[in-house]
Amino acid sequence: MSELLATANEWIWSRGLIFLCLGAGVYFSIRSRFLQVRHFGHMIKLMFVGEKSESGVSSFQALAMSLAGRVGAGNIVGVATAIAFGGPGALFWMWAVAFLGASTSFVECTLGQIYKVKDPLTGEYRGGPAYYLSRALAHTKASTPFKIYGMVFAAVTIIACGVLMPNIQSNSIAEGAANAWGTEKWLVGAITMLLLAFVVIGGVKRIATFAGIVVPFMAIVYILIAIIVVIANASEIPEVLRLIFSSAFGADAAFGAILGSAIMWGVKRGIYSNEAGQGTGPHSAAAAEVSHPAKQGLVQAFAVYIDTLFVCSATGFLILSTGAYRVYSGESADGDIMRPSAVLDQSGVVAGDGPGASYVQAGMDTLWDGAGASFVAISLAFFCFTTIVAYYYMAETNLRYMLGNAATKPFRFLADTVGGNVTRLLQLVICLSVLAGAIASAEDAWALGDIGVGTMAWLNIIGILILQAPAYKALRDYEQQKKMGADPVFDPQKLGIIGATFWETYVPPTLKKEKVDV
Repeated sequence: MSELLATANEWIWSRGLIFLCLGAGVYFSIRSRFLQVRHFGHMIKLMFVGEKSESGVSSFQALAMSLAGRVGAGNIVGVATAIAFGGPGALFWMWAVAFLGASTSFVECTLGQIYKVKDPLTGEYRGGPAYYLSRALAHTKASTPFKIYGMVFAAVTIIACGVLMPNIQSNSIAEGAANAWGTEKWLVGAITMLLLAFVVIGGVKRIATFAGIVVPFMAIVYILIAIIVVIANASEIPEVLRLIFSSAFGADAAFGAILGSAIMWGVKRGIYSNEAGQGTGPHSAAAAEVSHPAKQGLVQAFAVYIDTLFVCSATGFLILSTGAYRVYSGESADGDIMRPSAVLDQSGVVAGDGPGASYVQAGMDTLWDGAGASFVAISLAFFCFTTIVAYYYMAETNLRYMLGNAATKPFRFLADTVGGNVTRLLQLVICLSVLAGAIASAEDAWALGDIGVGTMAWLNIIGILILQAPAYKALRDYEQQKKMGADPVFDPQKLGIIGATFWETYVPPTLKKEKVDV
């Protein structure tokens, strides 16, 4: 089974996907005139404006939901793995993916807002790749193929977010707890499963509230602690920077031979962490209550920066400045050790152990001996749990897309087991997936997750390369209205955008208030 997963992973994460991700990021950046630079300050401002309503969450809550999906095991275990198999230069390529991916995230999340719908059953806003793939060209001869494409993406997302990707998160929680306190993995999995059931049954509002409280707090605490450790090793920073850049381009004598691995692992783990182009961000972006789709597109572009440039960088500098890492040849922990670590040896980690949270734990221990394992375990628990919650929301959104109201209607064969409907079945499946992931091997859990991420990325990036035009129409319209001093309001008919039926009759809450005041 492990060999089969590894083979499938290699097929999906071929050089083709790496070039597709980087190439799309370059293209979107050029076409948007590098919006990720031009609108950097405005992105920050937009995070804290905008209103929530009965149907939609605020921009900040949507950002938090998005970060819940982005900030997870990839920010700790993923960074450690990238450095172990790709060398220190992998961190540079994670930065490159984040910078370019911010423009990709803008395109997909703006499309998510443009083609969102209002769920007739719950009244909540829903959207994502399946929605814009099926609606953007509904008025053309390509209608049927793209409706099928949307269905395929929805089915893949349900499997990826409901079954494959939660494995990594629960496995990381269980591994962290086992390393720190010797807790049985099955027990950690069971507790995680029960907590997940409580949150997801409450719907999108409970998910948004939970993410809005937990994610910002834990991200700030984690970054601050990591910065303290780095400051304590400030004398190593010049050498760390030299190592990162020289290794990234194969100029370092020790790591020049693994230049391809640096790019591969940097892009692979960068995308897994920040999710730019994967198609997950548009789901939470669509849930926001905003007057113009470009607003949330810009906010979600900044989410990529928060995830990679802040959280992942904190992990990378912590590991590298303390020397708490190894680099293996052959992209496997079975390969020769190209860069041994005295810190890991002293902490009791033997040479044959694979990379992971132990790197961060050892780095933390250089400042607070014995505290690293507990801090990392707690960080993983919060980061990974919120990511699982976000995965469920995405899976449910795509289930609702495929089945409509039938997703909540009773089915006789399910009546005696999971409450009688497919939505309850999905909740049961993701809970069982969490339990299975906790007791699985780390290799199998990551292989499953990578297959899910890669498959979604292939489908979504190809889709947004075809459908990108409305996103840029929205961006130009937003910029023009801002220049005129107005709070931009979106009118798809004026821009010639067809299929954005939600916006054709939508009145922003701010305008409703103005009418009442008059």
